[in-house]
Amino acid sequence: MDWGSLQAILGGVNRHSTSIGKIWLTVLFIFRIMILVVAAEEVWGDEQDDFVCNTLQPGCRNVCYDHFFPISHIRLWALQLIFVSTPALLVAMHVAYRRHERTKKFIKGEGKCEYKDLEEIKKQRFHIEGPLWWTYTISILFRLIFEAAFMYAFYHMYHGYHMPRLLKCSAWPCPNVVDCFVSRPTEKTVFTIFMIVVSAICILLNVTEFGYLVAKSCIRRSRRAATTRHHPNHENKEESKQNEMNELISDSCQNTVTGFPSS
Repeated sequence: MDWGSLQAILGGVNRHSTSIGKIWLTVLFIFRIMILVVAAEEVWGDEQDDFVCNTLQPGCRNVCYDHFFPISHIRLWALQLIFVSTPALLVAMHVAYRRHERTKKFIKGEGKCEYKDLEEIKKQRFHIEGPLWWTYTISILFRLIFEAAFMYAFYHMYHGYHMPRLLKCSAWPCPNVVDCFVSRPTEKTVFTIFMIVVSAICILLNVTEFGYLVAKSCIRRSRRAATTRHHPNHENKEESKQNEMNELISDSCQNTVTGFPSS
């Protein structure tokens, strides 16, 4: 799997994230993706080969392994990381759309006084407010749902987070109840608990960031309501002044771009 492409996409979203979102992304890459790529394959690489059962019945060992481990831990964690990282694409597409609209305006000559060149538009950082606030908040909710769903699926599928040393299997075509042994169960248990703890930390960071965004939005709205209550005409005056300034800037830009001396 090419994790570099995922890192490039999420790295672009990181520029427009909150401080808590940047911490979440750091934890995701260092303690989940890097650990999964570097260490997980070494721990689970010999999982099926070293799954030993005390029987020579053909097919019994494979059936028992499939019964106790329907999905490999590595593949389940990789699938979890993909699902958890996917909501960030919503923010990336939203930012790309806004940047594309501003680029079109710049090419048409409508924003030449606001931006120097196209590189400045590409490097611009968008504040999380308005429609972007909704997109960012929805992405966090999807992250929380995916994290919780995979943690529950992991617990339900493997009957907990502890890797047993001995498994008793009576599935067909085993002739009777056979004993099967898992290789390096203690190491796998420690690794599993570590990944679950990091996933719980990511959930905590997502909840904190969601609460931060909601609280910040409520404070902003309360301040606007208080300003409107004490100065009912203040906001209208500010908007009219801003509109006049925008018209003056627009006229000056048009004269700069399209104005030529008459012959």
